Amino acid sequence: MIEFKMPSLGADMEAGTLAEWLVKPGDHVTRGDIIAVVDTQKGLIEIEVFDDGVIDRLVLEENQKVPVGTTMALIREPAGAAVKPAAIAAPPAATGPAGPSRQPAVQLGLPAAGKATPLARRLAAEAGIDLAGVLGTGPEGVINKEDVEREIRQRSGEGPKEVAAGAESIRAAVAAAMAKSNREIPHYYLETTVDLSRALAWLSQTNSERPVKERLLLVVLYIKALAKSLRQVPDLNAYWEKGLVRQQEINIGFAISLRTGGVLIPAIREADTKSLDELMGVLNELIPRARSLRLRSSELSKSTITMTNLGEGQVEKVFGVIYPPQVAILGFGGYSSRPWAENGMLGIRPAATITLAGDHRATDGTTGSRLLMAIREYLQKPEDL
Repeated sequence: MIEFKMPSLGADMEAGTLAEWLVKPGDHVTRGDIIAVVDTQKGLIEIEVFDDGVIDRLVLEENQKVPVGTTMALIREPAGAAVKPAAIAAPPAATGPAGPSRQPAVQLGLPAAGKATPLARRLAAEAGIDLAGVLGTGPEGVINKEDVEREIRQRSGEGPKEVAAGAESIRAAVAAAMAKSNREIPHYYLETTVDLSRALAWLSQTNSERPVKERLLLVVLYIKALAKSLRQVPDLNAYWEKGLVRQQEINIGFAISLRTGGVLIPAIREADTKSLDELMGVLNELIPRARSLRLRSSELSKSTITMTNLGEGQVEKVFGVIYPPQVAILGFGGYSSRPWAENGMLGIRPAATITLAGDHRATDGTTGSRLLMAIREYLQKPEDL
C-alpha cells in the first residue's frame, strides 16, 4: 500500500488545509494526476500524485489542517494491468476517513444548477454569490472552483478574491523563509557584468522573422544559459541537507512578482532539456497561473536553484537571499548602455550585471565564479542556446 502524504511546498511551509478532494475510493490514478486542492499561505495549490494505482482510502476529511508529511490517502498499487487516470475534476470523495462514498453530485437526467464542490461552495459564500446563477463546467455540470472564480471576475472586474486576500499571507511566508535563510546560511556574493550586444542582436534578428505571438524575450536566453552552465557546475544545482546533495534534474525556480504584492517562485522543470521556444511557452503559461495563485505542488517544491530577473530599464544589480534547501540564487539586473573597453578600444555596449549569492557551507567563491563565467560565455553565443 502506498501512503500519499502532504508534500512540503517550501521551507516556509509547516502545514496546509485540505480544501477539496478531487478523487474518491476506487478511482484509478496515474503519476501527475491532480487529486486534491490544499489551501496554504501561497494560495490554493493543486496536489499531484506521484504513483500509479487505485485510491483505497481517503484518510483525511476536507477542511482539516494537515502538517507536512501526514498521510492523506492510501493507494493500492496496480495489479499488473494498465490503469486509467482519474478525472481531474471528479466529484468530491468520501464523507470521512472510513465513511461511505458520496453519491454522485448530479444524477443523469437531473439539472446541474446549484450542484457544487465543497471548495466552490466556500468561495461562493465568501464572495456572497448565489450558486443558482453560476454555470457549472465540471463533470455533469458540477460547479467547481474555476466557475466561481470566473463569476467573481465578471462581477467585480478584478481577479479572484483569494488572490488579493492571499497577498499578505504570501508576504508573511516569504518573510519567514528569508529570515530563516539569513539566520542559518552563511552567504557569499559575486557579480559580473555581461556584454549583451550579441544576444540582443541575435534576438532582434530572430524575432523579426517571427509572428508577434512566437517572439522570444531576453529572459529565456538567461534561463537557458543558466541551465546549461549548471551542467558544468553541478555543485550549485544542489540542496544542503546535512551536507551537499546534488540534484539530478535542473529545475530553475523563476521569481514572479504578484500584482497584489509578494513573490512566488514556481519551478521550470528540466530547463536544460527545453528549447528556447519551449521555455517561452512555459513562461507564457506559468506566469498567469502564478499571479492567479493556481500552481501545482511540484511547481512549488521541485526548484533546485532560483533566479530573479529585473528586466530592461530596472536597477543594475539585485542580490538575492537563498531559498533553503537550495544553495544558490542568481540575480539578473536590468540592462542598459554602459561604457565598455575591449581590445584597447572604448565604446558603448548594452550590458547587464549578473549576481550570485551562494551558501558558503556548500561551495565557495571559486565554484560560484565558474558558474558566472559559464553564463557569460553562453550569452556570447546565443545561436547555440
